[in-house]
Amino acid sequence: MIIEGSLQASLLRSVVISLFTWRRAEADDPFDDAERYGWWGDTYPAQANDRIGSRLWLLRRVRLTAQTRRDAEFYAREALDWLIEDGQVKHINILTEQVQSNRLNLGVELVVSDGQLVRFNPSEQWQVIYAV
Repeated sequence: MIIEGSLQASLLRSVVISLFTWRRAEADDPFDDAERYGWWGDTYPAQANDRIGSRLWLLRRVRLTAQTRRDAEFYAREALDWLIEDGQVKHINILTEQVQSNRLNLGVELVVSDGQLVRFNPSEQWQVIYAV
């Protein structure tokens, strides 16, 4: 069965926004300077403690280690868990692959209500965006 294009497109937008909007760093997060960043819309959330984005940006200057890989998986899951909480998907798989000593690929698999698997490779999305 092929998922309707509009559902897949909607889920893709949700994943891209969730992963690549910078969520505000927690008080105990290690970061480079005094700026904790964050999306301004989180200042007045529609629901208490509802936040948009991921903390993947915290990994931009760290050495790629096994812990960095675990942190990337955690931050991605944290950013996408709302899809399960809101009933958009049943399950989320976060896939990471260290390609080089300085590159970590991240992939996302979403299981929708009918059991269909929807895969997203964010690096492919950026390639398409920059190819235009």
